[in-house]
Amino acid sequence: SWPRGGILAQIPQSLPLYIFEKPCVVHIKPFSLNNLVSFNLYPPFPTGNMVEWCLPQDIDLEGVEFKSMASGSHKIQSDFIYFRKGPFFGLACFANMPVESELERGARMKSVGILSPSYTLLYRYMHFLENQVRHQLEMPGHYSHLAAFYEDKKGVLHAGPGRGSNLPSGYWLAPLHPPPFPQGLITHPAGCMSQFIKFFGEQILILWKFALLRKRILIFSPPPVGVVCYRVYCCCCLANVSLPGIGGTIPESKPFFYVNVADIESLEVEVSYVACTTEKIFEEKRELYDVYVDNQNVKTHHGHLQPLLKINSADREKYRRLNEQRQMLLYSQEVEEDYNPCEEDLFVLFFLEQNNRIFQTLLEVSASQDKTLTAEHARGMGLDPQGDRSFLMDLLEAYGIDVMLVIDNPCCP
Repeated sequence: SWPRGGILAQIPQSLPLYIFEKPCVVHIKPFSLNNLVSFNLYPPFPTGNMVEWCLPQDIDLEGVEFKSMASGSHKIQSDFIYFRKGPFFGLACFANMPVESELERGARMKSVGILSPSYTLLYRYMHFLENQVRHQLEMPGHYSHLAAFYEDKKGVLHAGPGRGSNLPSGYWLAPLHPPPFPQGLITHPAGCMSQFIKFFGEQILILWKFALLRKRILIFSPPPVGVVCYRVYCCCCLANVSLPGIGGTIPESKPFFYVNVADIESLEVEVSYVACTTEKIFEEKRELYDVYVDNQNVKTHHGHLQPLLKINSADREKYRRLNEQRQMLLYSQEVEEDYNPCEEDLFVLFFLEQNNRIFQTLLEVSASQDKTLTAEHARGMGLDPQGDRSFLMDLLEAYGIDVMLVIDNPCCP
């Protein structure tokens, strides 16, 4: 169920891009489209990627021509890519078609995309974008379908909260379900979470800890980058907490999706994010990230975070329980055809409940008279008293929770 293919190359391409704008309603409301923008890129060789066509024509699209085309994409035939442009999120679909043209160097490459203040339902328009990029390859310069799409979806962008950079709390993970889900999550393609689990295996517990600590996580992978963008989203889903009063002193987990060298300046000021890139140069720029994920290799250059890279017994037990619940769900779906819960929901709820259990215990201990957090408390939270000692210390500091950790460090006398 995962789209396959490539991304845009850094050679002449033509990119029609549609931009959606909507009132920034971030609670249980369904996603609505309000203002749509469309644009095309077509670059003469000396200048590189350029906007070929757009609606409305006065929209600021600076930099989108490269955000919509990941480095190295000229080597593949098609792909999709999520990205961030200021306060907006984008989804673009790319395709590459061989042509007998010296001007185009034997290949015609285009990308079609959309932008929105929320990424919640962008993927639902992927099929349209895929069809349109093929149409643009075969019939360049014919924009009637794109213009009609714009006219059908456009609206008036409401002023007030959510416009520009002053986005309301909870914006980054917009809602999908009514309670018991927290602020909610984007709707996701089928298989998104299960592919994430299969790819990382037990290492999702390492990513879980870094995500909960709101570390800067950068995922590297060569093209295609679409499935890697899904890993960014899944990683953010690991850190959801629905308890009131948690997270007020810690930055939100922001999915930046695809980033390139043009984003370095903006990443320098971020204290927390999850992003992906196809550009290996980022590995050398350690000041931009805390955790670097090279395919399935998770690493950090920070000495105090090294203990978090080790899988402990409690991690293995959580991973065992997660897979056990997945198998039970799959069996229930086979037996009961109308069984509603899906594997993606199970994944989200598993980590939500785990996180809530940890913070509920920490809040109770902080409200007690002696404020003492013991090994028994750690085990009750599903953590390893020794293996997760460093994680707990970082967690208490990051969230500003006032408790005394009395778990002995086995490395000290």
